[in-house]
This record gives sequence, structure tokens and C-alpha cells, in this order.
Amino acid sequence: MKKRPFVTKEQIEQITKEIPTPFHLYDEKGIRETARAIKEAFSWNKGFREYFAVKATPNPCIIQILKEYDCGCDCSSLTELMMANALDLGGEYTMFSSNETPAEEFKYAYDMGAIINLDDITHINKLEEAIGCIPDTICLRLNPGGIYKLSNGIMDHPEDAKFGMTEEQVFESARELKDKGVKTFGLHAFLVSNAVCNDYYPALAKTLFELAVRLKEEVGIHIGFINLSGGIGIPYEPQEEPCDIISIGEGVREVYEQILTPAGMGDIVLYTELGRFMTGAHGCLITKAIHEKHIYKDYIGVDACAVNLMRPAMYGAYHYISVLGKEDMPCDHRYDVVGSLCENNDKFAIDRMLPEVEVGDLLVIHDTGAHGFSMGYNYNGKLRSAEVLLNMYGNFQVIRRAETPADYFSTLDELPIYKKLLEEQEELTP
Repeated sequence: MKKRPFVTKEQIEQITKEIPTPFHLYDEKGIRETARAIKEAFSWNKGFREYFAVKATPNPCIIQILKEYDCGCDCSSLTELMMANALDLGGEYTMFSSNETPAEEFKYAYDMGAIINLDDITHINKLEEAIGCIPDTICLRLNPGGIYKLSNGIMDHPEDAKFGMTEEQVFESARELKDKGVKTFGLHAFLVSNAVCNDYYPALAKTLFELAVRLKEEVGIHIGFINLSGGIGIPYEPQEEPCDIISIGEGVREVYEQILTPAGMGDIVLYTELGRFMTGAHGCLITKAIHEKHIYKDYIGVDACAVNLMRPAMYGAYHYISVLGKEDMPCDHRYDVVGSLCENNDKFAIDRMLPEVEVGDLLVIHDTGAHGFSMGYNYNGKLRSAEVLLNMYGNFQVIRRAETPADYFSTLDELPIYKKLLEEQEELTP
């Protein structure tokens, strides 16, 4: 099976007249379609909101598009909070879910009115010390431990995750926070990453809904919302079927009506914190073949490397690769597609069957719209690429310029060498 790029060779050739490879490209049309779909899937729940996981694609232009569909922001750091605040997404439009949290981040989140999601029972005192009080609304993050299973097998091992509280700690936290005056509680859990199936959310919902009923009955607190977090994945491999978000929403509705409605809790609002599902399939990394090497294996060297897309090097993650203009040619050549880092794991594909690749060919590395650019780094002095949006009309706009050596050296601005480095960049700039 083959995947088709959302962009044509002609469009990329037009873009590369102005923007050199490598760069990340996003499809506005696809992002909007997905935002509409998630909103429709949970339209049965009054007050539902998607809080886009900013860490997935921290670009204000992308967040602004999602804002049009009433999406908020799920933030996990000070700079993510600052971005949300600058986009007028403070207050109830921001969820702050962090761990090992510095006091100043709690304070900033509180000052902008964000909903604070506590990752640990000790954060109660740390939050109170940081802001001088406890907010009226607090969310508690559950880690149920054990092994998380669905009908298709083992999904993950929450007991090995650093996130969230035990169930006993959730109850203890709820009692303490109730005594401190909290009026509205939320529940949150993130148990699985990239679940490409339709039964994960309904199963997670059942866990959280049952816990909510017990908390109400045993502690006497008001649960105002339940955040199903992220975890719904995308089909990276071509043979995988995509999730059906409408079916997922219906599955959650059935569990909601089975558990919450009979308990008199049919007013609970549901939230999601999807990142990968919202933008992952609607982005790609455009790179150019710049070298061939034939030793014990055949290698294609490209001008992108792991600093532009870390997932294959870090996780061994699969990303489909298209050679623009050769999508319908037979895949009869075996290559390792590699970058230029001084690390042997700097490989986008290993033993991948592709059409014959020639120096100068443009390659599309699929499904990089989430956790692609955002995980970039500067090893070997490599610079982060540009981000480009293909808009609804087929035109493109740069939504983040590529880094320059001046950016890389800017944190040396107090050292004498900084001026010399800038002068050298000026000499190298055409």
C-alpha cells in the first residue's frame, strides 16, 4: 500500500524557489477538517472543548486556526503558557498539565486564569506556597498503575510512567482540597500514546467516569469536568486504518449514559487534549537527496537530519517516505535514508524499498505535523528549519523562518567572540 502526499511536486518546486529545504509543511485544509470532526464527534456533550496539546506543534499560526473551532491550549511549560496567553487563550481556554513544576510556572498559570491540573499530591502545598491560595477549580491527574489492556492487547504500562497519582492519592487529594475550599474538581488521565483504535477513549472514559461517581459518593465533591487527555493516534504505516473519531465520540457517549447519567452526573463536561490526532497527519518534512553512498548498503543522504525529525532516531519510529514525481513508480530499490549527523541512528528509514532515488530528488517524509519540528534541537550545530503553511487556496506562507547561525550564537551575546561570529555570518551570507 502507498500513501499519497497532500502536496504535489509542482507546489513544492514553487515553494523551494523561495524556501530552501529542509522545511516542515502543514496542510491547513486537513487541520481544519480534523478540528471540525472532533467538535462534531463530541457535540452531544454540552460544553465540550478540545485543548490542543501545544507541545505537539507549538506554532501560533496553527493554534490560531484551531482557535476558530473553539479549541483551547494544553500547556506544560512557562513558554507554552506565554504563547497561549499572547493568543488570548487564557482563563478556561488553557489547561496547565505539568510535572516537576517550578513555582513561577504555577504562579503564571494562576495569574492567567488557567485550569491547573495537579500531577502529584505534593503539588497541593507547592501550589499554595507559589500563589498564596488554592483556586476554586482544580484538576487531579490519575495514574491507575498496572498494565493497560484493550481488546486488541496490551497498550501500555502506566505503572512505569512518571505521570499522575495513585487512586488512593486522588482520594486523599480530593479530601484535602475540599477542606481548602475547592468548589469544582476535574479528573484527568493519559494512559496510552498513539492508540490507533476506536476503543481506547471509551475504555479510559469508563475508568474515569467510575472514579468520578465514587469520589462524589465517598468524598462529596462536585466533579465539573473530565479530561480524556490525548492518546488517539494516527496511522503512520500505510496498512493501518485511521481512527474513526465519530465512532469514538459515540462510544464515549454510550459509557457516559451508562455510568454518569444514572448517577445524576449528566452535567459533567468532557475535554480532550489531542495533539498528534489534530495535526500529525497534516504535516510533512520536505527534504532533498544530496548524496548517494554505496558500501555494504545503499544510502541516500538528505539535507534533513534527526534535528529536524527526532522520532526515527529516538524511538525507531516509522515514517512513510514519498519521492516526489515518482509516487507511481515501482519501489524496487532498497535504501537507508540518512542525515548528516555524527550519529549512526540519524536514519529516517532503514532497508526501505523506494523508487530509484537520484541526487536532487525531493522527498516527502510523511506525518510530521506533530512532534516533528517541536522536538528539534541543535546537535552538531545544526539549525532548525522553517515551518510553512499550505493554505486553503493552495498558496504557501512561512509561519516560522529557519534559524540562522546568529540565532545559534545569540546566547553568547555577552562574550567577545559573539561579534566576531556575527561578522563571519555576514561574510557568508549571499
